[in-house]
Amino acid sequence: MEEILKGLNDKQYEAVVNTEGPCLVIAGAGSGKTKVLTHKIAYLMSEKKVLPWNILAITFTNKAANEMKERVENLVGDAVKDMWIGTFHSICVRILRRFIDRIGFDTSFIIFDTSDQRTLIKQCLKDLQIDDKLFSDRSVLSEISNAKNDMLEPDTYAVKVKGDFRKEKISEVYELYQKRLKENNAIDFDDIINYTIKILEENTDVLDYFSNKFHYILVDEYQDTNKSQFTLVKMLASKHGNITAVGDNDQRNLQF
Repeated sequence: MEEILKGLNDKQYEAVVNTEGPCLVIAGAGSGKTKVLTHKIAYLMSEKKVLPWNILAITFTNKAANEMKERVENLVGDAVKDMWIGTFHSICVRILRRFIDRIGFDTSFIIFDTSDQRTLIKQCLKDLQIDDKLFSDRSVLSEISNAKNDMLEPDTYAVKVKGDFRKEKISEVYELYQKRLKENNAIDFDDIINYTIKILEENTDVLDYFSNKFHYILVDEYQDTNKSQFTLVKMLASKHGNITAVGDNDQRNLQF
């Protein structure tokens, strides 16, 4: 254990050994925030005897996730293979591959990339006889993405934008776009987290399984979380309440 705590400054040490309940670490870039997370994982395993599969660590990019895995592996060895360490989206895809049938998709679903999305949006505009010179596929897709990040499904979005001619048209596209995705057993990047939340909300057995499984949740770059990501973490931490988040307050106000 001494090796794990060696080299930590006072504040880092305090964050690492503070294992129970919520812990929010706010610091500037390059100050060792990720080091806090990786050493806390090692501390949980060595001092608290936490099993690796009871730990969930989330970050935002594949590069950051891979770097975190390497740093944790240097501290705990092969046990890292039994942990869930990844991006918000990769973690959610793992859940969806097991449970997306609960919301009417086959588990062999495909994920549309930006090119696929734009092609489908163009087709929806054409089918709805909406002028694509006034409503570009790029701008429509951006608005739909924003709606999804705010966790607004097509019907809810339609109510919100009522009276705004342009957004009412986009609402029509949004509804058809989601229908066509499902017909193709497909989801887009923004659906990944929202559908995971939907499954957890509508299936108490799935929520119980994952909230019991993850005794400790650690989130890197917390200042970048949007509404759906915050909701997901809150649900997964609902059983044990042990969540550590690190972030840079120069980029966004932070709070649990």
